[in-house]
Amino acid sequence: MISRLPIEHGREVILHFTIKLTDDSVADSTKMSGKPAKFRMGDGSLTENFESCLVGLKAGDQREFELAPEDAFGEPNKENYYQVETQKFAERPEVGQIFTFPQPDGTELPGIVRAINEQFVTIDFNHPLAGQRVRFAVEIIEVNP
Repeated sequence: MISRLPIEHGREVILHFTIKLTDDSVADSTKMSGKPAKFRMGDGSLTENFESCLVGLKAGDQREFELAPEDAFGEPNKENYYQVETQKFAERPEVGQIFTFPQPDGTELPGIVRAINEQFVTIDFNHPLAGQRVRFAVEIIEVNP
């Protein structure tokens, strides 16, 4: 039997989500991979306003809600823009192109090319959806104590 516990602070939630942009295009969805997201309410992985949209929902519930940039992926942070010498690229990059940059811990950090001149390429390391209003469609699969 599926638990009918409501979502509240401290409970584990398993859900599918789809992120839509204001033009209705889909930016991301756990349904594409078939792997739902799992988190604990209040663990800091979601913004407070995002969590408040989920409170009270139970397994089987489906909802869609819109979030302002500050409640979703944040506003772009100018400190996350870096200039890399143009000569460090094997081929001249294009605005909008995404590159990954190796980090000291072995992970890769994606960055989007925002501007190019003869000397520098400006790379934006903000989340690609930073500054955008987004709609989340959620399907609650499970709520656990």
